[in-house]
Amino acid sequence: DEDLFDSVAKAAKADIANFNSQELANTVWAFAKVGRSDEDLFDSVAKAAIADMANFNSQGLANTVWAFAKVGRSDEDLFDSVAKAAIADMANFNSQGLANTVWAFAKVGRSDEDLFDSVAKAAKADIANFNSQELANTVWAFATAGRSDEELFDSVAKGAKA
Repeated sequence: DEDLFDSVAKAAKADIANFNSQELANTVWAFAKVGRSDEDLFDSVAKAAIADMANFNSQGLANTVWAFAKVGRSDEDLFDSVAKAAIADMANFNSQGLANTVWAFAKVGRSDEDLFDSVAKAAKADIANFNSQELANTVWAFATAGRSDEELFDSVAKGAKA
């Protein structure tokens, strides 16, 4: 319902300074999930998320960039901050988080070398836990971003055959 999302966006923008990292991620995720992008809300979340980046967990990082990419929004400062935070927290990403993070970066035309290298290393170590959608999204992201990792692609091919 359009009125409902307009009301939620207005209320969220008014109180965004009090949102914790999970609330920030969940808000943009919910809007993106239904295909809604409120420009002011997403801008407010980006600013608040950057300020609170140290408190985001791996799922929050992945969900936030996924939401922005899903609605076609790329906030350069947010994506830069998420890349740095994700690299630092890479050991805590699960297969879905890895796949969704590189998918989001590729979807908005970003190919952060350090991030993609870190995801490739983590994905190779965890490839047995990737489902077919995560494998496909990861390969698509690497191809779309113009990033190549032969060992990762070999691992994906073996995982897809299993």
